Amino acid sequence: MKYYRRTKRGMVITEDLNEIFSTWRVGEKWLFVGPHDDDIILGSGLLLQAALRNNVDVFALVATDGRMGYCNAEQEHTISQVRKKETLDSFRILGLPEENIFFANIPDCDTNSYIGRRKAKNDDPEIKGYTGLQNAFTYFLRKVTPTRVFLPTGADLHPDHKIIYQEMLISLFHAGGNIWPELGPALKNVPWAYEFSVYCDFATPPTIKVLADDLIFQKKLEGVLAYKSQEQIASLVENLKNGGPVEFFKSVDMAFYHPENHTAEF
Repeated sequence: MKYYRRTKRGMVITEDLNEIFSTWRVGEKWLFVGPHDDDIILGSGLLLQAALRNNVDVFALVATDGRMGYCNAEQEHTISQVRKKETLDSFRILGLPEENIFFANIPDCDTNSYIGRRKAKNDDPEIKGYTGLQNAFTYFLRKVTPTRVFLPTGADLHPDHKIIYQEMLISLFHAGGNIWPELGPALKNVPWAYEFSVYCDFATPPTIKVLADDLIFQKKLEGVLAYKSQEQIASLVENLKNGGPVEFFKSVDMAFYHPENHTAEF
């Protein structure tokens, strides 16, 4: 595999995965986050395989339960279970162990109702008595303790993708602090975050390119096709085939406020 990284000093081209991350640490752990079960493999199935081949501890977190992904009436009440099995089958093809796959079980297409954190009630998906995306993400971040987090770009039009993006970024800060101690000990180091694209393009150009060989690319395609219940997946596979064995990523730049940033403007 080949990796490319754009920097202010020019292009870095290498066959060593660690060289595209200037902050590489010993004992790397990566958490791939998908609003839906098939998002991770669609946008980052090549990089995920590369990480496994380079002995990175890889984990996957699926945020929603897929309940709105049924394509025929017979599956309306069983689609969540069907998609969970397809998820495990898909990741097995890529080589990711089942114990490294987590499900937050937030209702699909209703993520707006689970922004933040609140006491769980009725059928809410709960962790330690609370529900909400920030509750789930803080818990899983502390459980995995990743060095890097990868998730679909917030520029996507899908509401679930937008909301998962914003909720994960704020959860990075929750996970690194002492808030909500019942969700686990605070992270010693807040992970770096990266975007990948699933449906819509990046808001600004990506900084990392991953170019795979045909074997790795075919495994990605095979893993995508494991989602048999998702009948619209065929058009996405065609898009992947036309694009070839390549993926793009962009580091998330946090624009923190400092008053001195604006002193010279006045």
